[in-house]
Amino acid sequence: MSLRLGDDAPNFTAETTEGTITLFDYLGDGWGMLFSHPKDFTPVCTTELGAFAKRKGEFDQRGVKLIGISVDSIESHEGWAKDIEETQGAALNYPLIADPDRKVAELYDMIHPNVSETVTVRSVFIIGPDKKIKLLLTYPQSTGRNVDELLRVIDSLQLTANYSVSTPANWKDGEDVIIAPAISDEDAKKKFPKGWKALKPYLRLTPQPNK
Repeated sequence: MSLRLGDDAPNFTAETTEGTITLFDYLGDGWGMLFSHPKDFTPVCTTELGAFAKRKGEFDQRGVKLIGISVDSIESHEGWAKDIEETQGAALNYPLIADPDRKVAELYDMIHPNVSETVTVRSVFIIGPDKKIKLLLTYPQSTGRNVDELLRVIDSLQLTANYSVSTPANWKDGEDVIIAPAISDEDAKKKFPKGWKALKPYLRLTPQPNK
């Protein structure tokens, strides 16, 4: 099954480094970020898991629960966790799913045969409180994920879920946003009392409404 933006996130129950977890129970009414790794004891993934652990507090502030997945066993994960703490200076502080039967990997279409018949690609799925897929990103094994970019995207997703705005290229939290073209100027006066700058009729910039 190929997942697309807006699809329902598949629920599952799996063994993790923090015990048996059912995804939807773990996420509750909040946001989640599920991210996959090809296998344990891989160099790029070691740096990523450490980076997420170091900055977990920033995801917590946004109400986003982290959960990783790798196809190897819990015993393998526990050995890998020691390497992560030793080399990256941060211990795992979120669950890492063991998926030796590839159940979750196949549910989330993480096996891409043109890359490998057996290991998962390195994907990120951001799941909203409505349990729908809000973001899909897939990286090659050679390129590490950028924590700043994932946090930036989460800020945009959470802002645009609550206000009739979009975020422009390279936007960061606190910067001006774009009023949705479907909003008339008359309605915009009510929704955006701080006003706006119209570069074009369809491109109206306004201060971030929740700041």
